[in-house]
Amino acid sequence: MILACNNISKSFIDKTIIEQASFHIEEREKAAIVGINGAGKSTLLKIIMGILSPDSGEVTIAKGKTIGYLAQHQDLSSGSTIYDQLLEVKKDILDLEHKIRQVELDMKTADENRLEQLLSTYTRLNHDFEMANGYAYKSEITGVLKGLGFSEEDFNKKVDDLSGGQKTRISLGKLLLSKPDIVLLDEPTNHLDMDSIAWLEGYLNNYAGSVIIVAHDRYFLDKVVTKIIEIDNKIVRVFSGNYSAYSEKKHAIMDALMKQYINQQREIKRQEEVIAKLKSYNREKSIRRAESREKMLDKIQVLDKPKTDDAVMHFTLQPHVQSGNDVLTITNLSKSFGDNTLFTNVNLEIKRGERVAIIGGNGTGKTTLLKLINGILLADTGEIRLGSKVEIGYYDQEHNVLTMENTLFEEISNAYPSMTNTEIRNVLAAFLFTGDDVFKRISELSGGERGRVSLAKLMLSDCNFLILDEPTNHLDMMSKEILEQALANYTGTVLYVSHDRYFINKTATRILDLKEKHFINYIGNYDYYLEKKDILTANILEQAPTTKTSVTQIEENSTKLDWKQQKEEQARLRKRQNELKKTEEKITALEERNSEIDELLSKEEIYTDVTKLMELNKEKASIEEELEQLFEIWESLAE
Repeated sequence: MILACNNISKSFIDKTIIEQASFHIEEREKAAIVGINGAGKSTLLKIIMGILSPDSGEVTIAKGKTIGYLAQHQDLSSGSTIYDQLLEVKKDILDLEHKIRQVELDMKTADENRLEQLLSTYTRLNHDFEMANGYAYKSEITGVLKGLGFSEEDFNKKVDDLSGGQKTRISLGKLLLSKPDIVLLDEPTNHLDMDSIAWLEGYLNNYAGSVIIVAHDRYFLDKVVTKIIEIDNKIVRVFSGNYSAYSEKKHAIMDALMKQYINQQREIKRQEEVIAKLKSYNREKSIRRAESREKMLDKIQVLDKPKTDDAVMHFTLQPHVQSGNDVLTITNLSKSFGDNTLFTNVNLEIKRGERVAIIGGNGTGKTTLLKLINGILLADTGEIRLGSKVEIGYYDQEHNVLTMENTLFEEISNAYPSMTNTEIRNVLAAFLFTGDDVFKRISELSGGERGRVSLAKLMLSDCNFLILDEPTNHLDMMSKEILEQALANYTGTVLYVSHDRYFINKTATRILDLKEKHFINYIGNYDYYLEKKDILTANILEQAPTTKTSVTQIEENSTKLDWKQQKEEQARLRKRQNELKKTEEKITALEERNSEIDELLSKEEIYTDVTKLMELNKEKASIEEELEQLFEIWESLAE
């Protein structure tokens, strides 16, 4: 055990955040702290770090172990470059290197007696340098910076000129390079693109120390952690497994608690009815029996209703009018801003019922495409055509669809004047705005709260084509699950931009990857994209310059296939892959048996037994004949 929290409690004024929390972390263990927004996750990290003091309880860290912490927001101030900032972490190695160089200089002028002493020092310093991975520190810094999304051209940029998100990435890099025994990370994926998050997953999985993470990225947690520490209504519970395992166990527990509560309430009601009936007979014996039941009822420890619905949105999305089969057709679309060309000659189609996710690096033009479709921006070239009866509902991450001067109540009532006061309050309550909250101005709300108002308006719109820009930003995990369920049951069409890989995996039926100014089409969810991206990206980007055909044109040819044909093609490929696997397994089994026969044939008790010898030779000939046929099948399938 490397870290333990024992009976930790913490309150702010009259609000208890954490109550009697106890858990421990083993060496090399990777754990996540989860809970709704405001549950106390960051507070718990700060208590572990000693930044905040608990009201009661204690944090114990194993003797001699180091701890490092990445807060959500970093305010680095330095006149140095990005590379020099990370180089500071390697000061011990730099000092060692300087000493080695000095000893080398001293050896040039030293006499024989002094030289022997210097050689001993030189050997010791070189050993220490090697043990500290001194020969690889430059490549280690470069690897971390590139992994976190910085190019070599960025290395010499001044830290003071960077955005808050870039400074957070530098702080993360410095923390990882310092290699403490325990790493605490508060929302480490917030300012990373998908490639950088994937790199961080690999880094943390191979990290020699223990890691405690607060994050809303469920896909990231699935890949990294093996323990979940949940803060739910002040109570801390520990679950083994990754996020998906936790979510499954949590739902099962809540279902069981709800059933227990319902059954107990039903039994209490039944007993009360029996007591009332017995008393109504107004006979001494009946009254005694009623009093006996009342005493039994008083002894029952009444269960509290499980708070399964607290701080979770409730909504459904359903289109009022069904659109035509062709929802969106884009032809030869191009867009540039000055010398920055985002994409050229984009050709794509979206059919009714599809849920299409657009992914790609930051600044590649994903949000721009959504704005072009909505008419917020004008294209340089090309045509965007909506199908029959298509009604767009737009959710933008800047929330420009909201009027900042309006109150929440006015925002809904102005958009839907036919709604009654009670109906408006009910809708806002479904999105966690109750009481006087409805009279807050939009400008006073946080990003997450504005997102919930935008989703409320979207729910009321009855659109059949939803266009969503980062819809899960600022939502807690339970709210994300509600949104996923709503989209999964939605009978209209959805096009969205998201970095939330878990959300994409749960909702997307198709992925468009914006890479090198082209869209690459994947018919499947995020797991399918990961499986196929290296093959498809390499093939398509190789074809683009040689055939003078853009990726979008290649993608257009595939998307113009009938949807049923595409599904049939996928099924055919899966069948071929299964056949290939079975063939390889048969070949392996036969080759193993062939080797066994060869060993048997070399034994005296076998080659002197004519009957056994003929039997084995016959089996060997049969195996070799079958292997020949299997290798032909394998070659055909492998092609």
